[in-house]
Amino acid sequence: QVQLVESGGASVQAGGSLRLSCTASGLTFVNYMVGWFRQAPGKEREGVSYIRLVGDDTDYSEAVKDRFTISRDNDKNTVYLQMNNLKPEDTAMYYCAARAYYDASGSWRNPANFRRWGQGTQVTVFA
Repeated sequence: QVQLVESGGASVQAGGSLRLSCTASGLTFVNYMVGWFRQAPGKEREGVSYIRLVGDDTDYSEAVKDRFTISRDNDKNTVYLQMNNLKPEDTAMYYCAARAYYDASGSWRNPANFRRWGQGTQVTVFA
């Protein structure tokens, strides 16, 4: 049974930092590419960052580029999202999602292109 578990969400003051973790089980992690998404109340889920099989092959949305860093530790079956200089507009539920390289299609930015999701972790940034 495939399972993705996010952790690390919290309430933090603007300008602060958080590191989110997404730990996978029930799959061959090295074969999976992982995305981080977020959804604020009343808004659509949006892609934040994406990491492919090789750790330095990454993408970011314009909103978080230069502030967030995605990385992976295959020995721990975990993908991290280091979030620095957080802003109130980063407040959202953050989800990780995974797709295998052999059946990945479509833009990583589209949540519909992922079938495996975690339950989410809440990030709240206050001014």
